[in-house]
Amino acid sequence: MSDDTNTPENKDDSIIALPERPGGGRGKLIGAVAAGVVVLVAAGFVVKAVASGDDEKKTTTVSIGTTEASAPYWKPLQDLAAKQDITIKVVNFGDYTQANPALAQKQTDLNLFQHLQFLATYDVSASQDLTPIGSTVVVPLGLYSKKHTALTQIPKGGKVAIPNDPTNQARALLVLQQAGLLKLKGGGNTLSTPADVDASASKVTVAPVDAAQTVASLPSVDASVINNNFALDAKLDPSKTLFNDDPKRPEALPYINAFVARAEDKDNPTYLKIAKLYHDPSVLAQVKAYSKNTAVIVDKPQADLVKILDGLKADAKK
Repeated sequence: MSDDTNTPENKDDSIIALPERPGGGRGKLIGAVAAGVVVLVAAGFVVKAVASGDDEKKTTTVSIGTTEASAPYWKPLQDLAAKQDITIKVVNFGDYTQANPALAQKQTDLNLFQHLQFLATYDVSASQDLTPIGSTVVVPLGLYSKKHTALTQIPKGGKVAIPNDPTNQARALLVLQQAGLLKLKGGGNTLSTPADVDASASKVTVAPVDAAQTVASLPSVDASVINNNFALDAKLDPSKTLFNDDPKRPEALPYINAFVARAEDKDNPTYLKIAKLYHDPSVLAQVKAYSKNTAVIVDKPQADLVKILDGLKADAKK
């Protein structure tokens, strides 16, 4: 999971960029979100008649918000959906704080940019009930550097940039702890903050920045924890990270990415069909290529995703 991106302007009519909305509420998370991904101006879904000779063919149009509108997996997904009379419109957001509010306000029908931990934090903070309808992938969170080629080269007192949105920030701190660069009081958890860092037992200090700025921070810090989509946009090689977490471990469950809908639409058959089409081999091939084979495909039942989300929301309310 998600991130003002460097996504190039896409002239494809199927990709729409909405203007940013002013944020409000506590933190960037409630304002307009990060994380992850696309946006379109549609409430529910729109049924339109398309002339085909003397007949009329009904097509369902579904808008999906994302921060990865330029990713190559959208094209095969759109092609597969079109064969089932579904038109997917991809709505691009500049950062992680925008896509969830847009979905909650019915500007889009679905979104695909975030993991379950990010969604849980948003739902609790914004008093919303957005819900996952289909899993996609878990991607590793990597530690990159332009100054060092090994963890051991990072000096004591070194500075590491991390995303400042609550969920990615906590995950970044856990990554640095796993890498042996810092220690978190009590071992840390998915809600840890820089205040939980045991400074006396840590080798480095952290510098929270906007997730979209973690790449730009590389020249001025010893290392930076960078979300996968920002790393790929910046042409960073994920095989050359100094360290990253393991997407296959049970601890990675909170970081399963998912298609997300409003609660009242969780059983919408068209939306569920799109989530299922994502797992077609033609789509997954592009997903893996785009992630440079770092993404781990996850195909969990919706009920399991909701159970994980409910547990994370319960933790967030404590």
